[in-house]
Amino acid sequence: MQIQDLPYSDPGVPDARSGPRFLWWLWRNQLDGQLKSLAWGLLHFVAVSALPFCVGLAVQAVVDRSGTRLVLTGGLLLLCGTGIAVGDTFLHRTAVTNWITAAARVQQLLARKAAQLGSALSRRVAAGEVVAVSTGDVEKIGWFVEAVSRFTAAALTVVVVCAGLAVYQPALGAIVAVGLPVVALAVLPLLPRATRRADAQREKAGRATELASDTVAGLRVLRGIGGEELFLNRYRRASQEVRHAAVRSARMWSLISAIQVLLPGLLLIAVVWHGIHLAHQGRITVGELVTVYSAVMVLNYPLRHFEEIAMAYSFCRPSAKRAARVLSLERPTATEGTREAQVPAGDLYDPGTGLLAPARRLTAVVCGDPDAAGRLAARLGGHTAEGGRSVLLGGVALDELPLDSARTAVLVQDKDPVLLSGTLRQLLDVPASGAVRAADALTAAQCDDVLDALVQGSVDTTDPMDARITERGRSLSGGQRQRLALARSLITDPEVLVLDEPTSAVDSHTEARIADGLRRLRSGRTTVVFTSSPLLLDRADLVALVHDGEVVAVGAHRELIDREPRYRTVVTRESDDEPAAADEGALVGAGQERNEIEESA
Repeated sequence: MQIQDLPYSDPGVPDARSGPRFLWWLWRNQLDGQLKSLAWGLLHFVAVSALPFCVGLAVQAVVDRSGTRLVLTGGLLLLCGTGIAVGDTFLHRTAVTNWITAAARVQQLLARKAAQLGSALSRRVAAGEVVAVSTGDVEKIGWFVEAVSRFTAAALTVVVVCAGLAVYQPALGAIVAVGLPVVALAVLPLLPRATRRADAQREKAGRATELASDTVAGLRVLRGIGGEELFLNRYRRASQEVRHAAVRSARMWSLISAIQVLLPGLLLIAVVWHGIHLAHQGRITVGELVTVYSAVMVLNYPLRHFEEIAMAYSFCRPSAKRAARVLSLERPTATEGTREAQVPAGDLYDPGTGLLAPARRLTAVVCGDPDAAGRLAARLGGHTAEGGRSVLLGGVALDELPLDSARTAVLVQDKDPVLLSGTLRQLLDVPASGAVRAADALTAAQCDDVLDALVQGSVDTTDPMDARITERGRSLSGGQRQRLALARSLITDPEVLVLDEPTSAVDSHTEARIADGLRRLRSGRTTVVFTSSPLLLDRADLVALVHDGEVVAVGAHRELIDREPRYRTVVTRESDDEPAAADEGALVGAGQERNEIEESA
């Protein structure tokens, strides 16, 4: 796989049972690139390690005054230099390719998992963890996968050089063969402690990042209550904890690096001291002493890869564990489905609660528990299942449909919809039937003041469709963001549209006009609205009251107000023992207000 061929047509099905299993699966799926990197790494490291032998031969040729051997040695040096240059160039090329392609594969897997899980992902995994996995963790995983082949090449080179020295000069080669494993493995006892400190640093850094993100997201609220200094002090303490953890981690890695410098130096001293004695005794030549000395010096280069692979694995292990945890999440309903791709039509029925939303009608659902309402809304979209029982649309279970077909049939707008940054035209450029124009959707969602605000905030255009929306729509009010999200949902024109509190952040006058626009634009389509607003409930064809996880009352809004105390408690925010006259007065007042609004409109 080359970088120019990205993205993968199919990133594969990962083994997400654990972090190490996921890394092994990732390495196996890049076996071709790993073998190429190993081959070029062997060429590079062997050429580097062959230089001492060439230098030793050259020194001995000068001592023996042999011009022929000196010329031959010069040719070998030229060959080694060429091998070093070619091997290093293509090793770097293949290593970067392996790094990027591994990271890209993980990113594609995460993106596919996020698309499969939808809104269920943020309910099962913290948003900060998903961001950490898809950014920093991806880089660490790619680093380790890429470093494995270079480490393997370095390890094989060390074995080959030790064997060569043992054959070339047994007296000194034996010292090198015994000392090098000690040098390479001496840091192993320190790695668990270094890994724990690195994990603690990343954990504290993650908490500090999450705190900073929450502070930025709620800055407007913090300013309103004067809490900026409080949260600033919290972040300051969290930042100091990260700094202390980073210093502790750096100290351990500094100790490991120091050992990697000290032990090879001691080995070199031992080789030189013993070699000088052997040279004085005439048991080895000067050229052989220079060869062994140079070989030990050069071996420090491949030995550095032992430290690198240890660092890469220690940083990668928790990253791979987090990635595997996210990738192991499954939708309660199937992704591929067992039926052919189709968009069924008919009544929407949830067997878990007994909720029935008739086809081509506007159904309002009243639920006293907002969290339960959100879970039910997600279930109606096929994102979750209750007790293994899937929602039925026209008698067809949503989990029997392919994921694309299920989402084309039912669209769920969450209580807190997200606006992506970009122009308004890009925001509204969503998969749609084409039956609803953007202008009609914006009008139905009462977005006129939103368009004016976008134009006023733009310095380079007077067309609201080309005005830019900041990240998550932070420059807009909550009600403006809510109405733009509603317009986006209306444009898609799904067979079934499920709205969770679509007007909770707007005033009553705007809410009444939105209710009329929603009813008009969705005429002939199935619409389910989770709300407790009398203005929306009064315009619904059918109202269902959900209590303790099941539908306990169905009827028109005014009927339920009169005969169902639990419904009246949720809608009017009044207790059961308050006078019924107050309920009737509130209802009449709401009706009069609605009539005045309609007359003024």
